[in-house]
Formats: sequence, structure tokens, C-alpha cells
Amino acid sequence: MFISQAFAQTAETVAETTAGAPSDVMSMMAQFILILLIVYFLLIRPQQKRIKQHEAELNAIIKGTKVIIAGIIGTVVDVHDNQELTVEIADGVRIRVMRPYVSQVVFDTPVQKNNKKSK
Repeated sequence: MFISQAFAQTAETVAETTAGAPSDVMSMMAQFILILLIVYFLLIRPQQKRIKQHEAELNAIIKGTKVIIAGIIGTVVDVHDNQELTVEIADGVRIRVMRPYVSQVVFDTPVQKNNKKSK
């Protein structure tokens, strides 16, 4: 008599747990999708924007542009084959650099100085 009651109770608990399973799976899927969206908007998308901006800066390099290559600041003197740059890093010192190896393009903005006349 006790064994039949145990089987009946296990059948009821199995029925209860399987009835709630689809909602558990759906909530887990919703959480997983939410985590993926957060990772996309916080990590992947900003990195893609930075890459596109850097590529646009590299493509905009023309003669006279100041660039930074591995910590060396120089001025572009000539552009060869749209991939190779001649950069002057000091008076009379010129190096040839491939365009993708330019780490940063320096945009000079005019600095306003306070011109105070001493009396």
C-alpha cells in the first residue's frame, strides 16, 4: 500500500515539474538574449565605431598631416601608391611607413593663449 502511494506522489511531482519547464526555458533564453544585447551594446558596437573612425582618419591622410607612428611624431611629406607614406620626423630625417601602421592622426586645434600685457 505504501509503494503505490509513493508511485502516485512521484507521478504528480513529475507532472508538476514538466508543466513548469517551458516557462523556465523561456526565462533562461530571455536572460541569455539580454546578456548578449548588453555585451553587444557595451563592447562590440563601440569598438566597431572606433575601428571605422580610425580607418577614416587613415584614409584622410594627405601631404602635411601630422601623424604618430609608434610614439614618433612626424609630418607626412609624400604619399606613394596610397599605402606608403614618407614622414619627416626631424629636419632632413625622413622615413617610409605603411599607412596601416600609423597609430594616430594628430589634428592640431588652435590654442587660445591669454595675451596679458604687463604694465
